[in-house]
Amino acid sequence: MKKIISIYLDSFKGLSQAAWLLAVVMLINRMGSMVIPFLGLYMTQVLHFDIKQVGIVLMSYGIGSVCGSYIGGWLTDRIGSFKVQFGSLVLASPLFLLIPLFKEVQSLSIMIFTLSLIFDAFRPANSVSVASYAKPENITRAFSLNRLAINLGFSIGPAAAGFLATISFNWIFYGNSFAVMCAAVIFFIFFNKRQKRTDVKAKKEALANSNIIVKQSRNPYTDIPFVLFNIFCCIFSFCFFQLITTLPIFYREVHHLDDHQIGFLLGWSGFVIVLLEMFVVHVAEKRFSLISTLVFGTVLCALSYAMLNYMGGLGWLYFTFFIFGLGEMLTLPFMATVSVNRSTPKTQGAYMGFNSLAFSAANIFSPLLGTSIVDSFGFTTLWWATALTLSFTGLGFYLVLKWMR
Repeated sequence: MKKIISIYLDSFKGLSQAAWLLAVVMLINRMGSMVIPFLGLYMTQVLHFDIKQVGIVLMSYGIGSVCGSYIGGWLTDRIGSFKVQFGSLVLASPLFLLIPLFKEVQSLSIMIFTLSLIFDAFRPANSVSVASYAKPENITRAFSLNRLAINLGFSIGPAAAGFLATISFNWIFYGNSFAVMCAAVIFFIFFNKRQKRTDVKAKKEALANSNIIVKQSRNPYTDIPFVLFNIFCCIFSFCFFQLITTLPIFYREVHHLDDHQIGFLLGWSGFVIVLLEMFVVHVAEKRFSLISTLVFGTVLCALSYAMLNYMGGLGWLYFTFFIFGLGEMLTLPFMATVSVNRSTPKTQGAYMGFNSLAFSAANIFSPLLGTSIVDSFGFTTLWWATALTLSFTGLGFYLVLKWMR
């Protein structure tokens, strides 16, 4: 037990001050992660959209996210990560307040597209900041710390949203707007004119010792192994995003959970990640290869979706989310590490933008296809199809990372 506690504490050591400050900003930002998980419920309960209309609006979110990821990466390489992140936060905050004004499918789709375009431009710029401020030997743990903050915020946000929804769904939008503006103010205070790490030599040495070979000049969109890697990341995220699109509806319609219970269930996954991710990533870095970690994590995610077809009680639903959380810990931080290690200092924004784009692209078709499968064949078919797709993705990661090595 003492050894486990020692390893757990060691997983937090050695991270730069800037890495911790970025995590604080991300925590405050994601504490407002209320709108997206409850957007499907908002459209079905308040606006009375059918499930296909819900899919169309959520698809517009995915299209905006793709555009935002590309533009965010492109701008980051030209004007810097600070300006992109600060601008994204400042512009996104008032947009959350405007969502309740749009009540038709077409107008709401345009509004959600605009919001996601601006809000998701933040992601590649933030990933570049994490890599830029992190110590070279701690890049994966720096990303894990950032994800820990995201998930801590995500565990608080949906739980709070469940209570706010009992007052009015509009309060969810107000809370999200307030949290994003607070994040913008604190980000500006912490990082305005803050110098990035300049130890380029040490970073190059660390990357040279990694599993992924780095070249001095390379375009991410013509880097064939990286293109294939991002295709599998896109397939993975296609399945991953069922978590915030069809799963809340599944909880409502099949298990008849109320808003409080759904909020706590969504928050539970974030709590598990907050508690265990730094420890799990630290152990995985020391004891397992990058390939085996990504493959095993993907298989765990597949297992969790298959488990949803067993109609257990509320405790079983919490357990399936625990398994999914373990899989998430072993995949997402290491995907970011692959992207950083493939890039060069001049192409970090492009590489991280491409990787973010891979995740965002899934949002275009994931909600629409997921809801269409449910409408035509039911939730059972959706969960089996998702589990099989993730199993295929695990094999894809194995093959493409072997090629990258």
